[in-house]
Amino acid sequence: MREPRFRPFRQFLDALRRPRRAAPAPRLGNPDAVVDCAVYAAGQRRAEPGQPRQMPFPEAARLARRRRNAFVWLGLHEPDRATMSLIAEVFGLHELVAEQATGGGHRPGLETVGEVTRLVLRAARYVEHDRLTDTSEVVETGDITVLVGRWFVITVRYGPVGPLAAVREELERRPDVLRHGPWAVAYAVGSRLVDSYLEVAAHVERDLEILEEEIFSTGRSAGIAHIYQLKREMVEFKRAVLPLADPFTQVLTVRDLPAGLRPYLVDVRGRLGRAVDRVAGFDDLLNSILQARLAQISIDQNDDMRKIAAWAAIAAVPTVIAGIYGMNFTVIPGLDSPYGFPGAMATMALLCGGLYWRLKKTGWL
Repeated sequence: MREPRFRPFRQFLDALRRPRRAAPAPRLGNPDAVVDCAVYAAGQRRAEPGQPRQMPFPEAARLARRRRNAFVWLGLHEPDRATMSLIAEVFGLHELVAEQATGGGHRPGLETVGEVTRLVLRAARYVEHDRLTDTSEVVETGDITVLVGRWFVITVRYGPVGPLAAVREELERRPDVLRHGPWAVAYAVGSRLVDSYLEVAAHVERDLEILEEEIFSTGRSAGIAHIYQLKREMVEFKRAVLPLADPFTQVLTVRDLPAGLRPYLVDVRGRLGRAVDRVAGFDDLLNSILQARLAQISIDQNDDMRKIAAWAAIAAVPTVIAGIYGMNFTVIPGLDSPYGFPGAMATMALLCGGLYWRLKKTGWL
């Protein structure tokens, strides 16, 4: 009867005698959203002996804090909220900064929260196509957010546009620029995006030239839908390029910006100005092409109406003659004549032929 009373105590003793299971080893790899992560010091990529080239970002953060004049470059592609929360905890980001870096569709801009500067950029890519149609995709865009701190820089990319692996490789071959710290990464990303704007602008300019030739050609194969489709694509391109002028101007006034990077950023701002001018010029050219096409349609409609009116006038001649002789009267000149029908048909042909010749001469037919 006393056995149930001592059963919990015996189960506790049995648990103490059992061997403890080893706890699972903590995951040392990076999350799936991490594209690359490394520590840079004195313009060179650093790594601990025996460590892989791509370091886990907690280990990279610990190493960068321990080394003087070192920083972490963490590259992310479409991270979820859980990943960004973990990154915010490791790098000391404000929760609003981590939340704003999650998801795409942000407008280009620059803001500073505490010691972290958030630079939002828009990437653009030209989509190759054989012929411009009313559903052709000409420009594809994506989002890139650059978070710059004292000892780290985090690049967050959304969408398939604007991969930064080539930017990292190119910057690693320029130690004189890379030694300027996290802002060197912001410069390199901005420079690559501005170059892509100019490349897209060159391709779009060729599309506009082809469209202009089709509009003013004899065949006039380009329709209004093609022009409106290209205009919609240009609106997306403008939203990526035009708002970026102010952020690049504000970057030059950032307090922590290294003086050695200012000439590079001034050069990027100058190239961005050329891209802005070209994109704004595309909008004006598209409006001119659209107005020219609308004027052509109006002229074609007027020509069609004149042709319809001319043929209606020609058809009215036999209609009037046939209507007169079709009236129900007993006495009508020519009804009893054997030459009445041939005479009426000859009169119709003569009047219709003369009217056709006159309308053809005046350009109505």
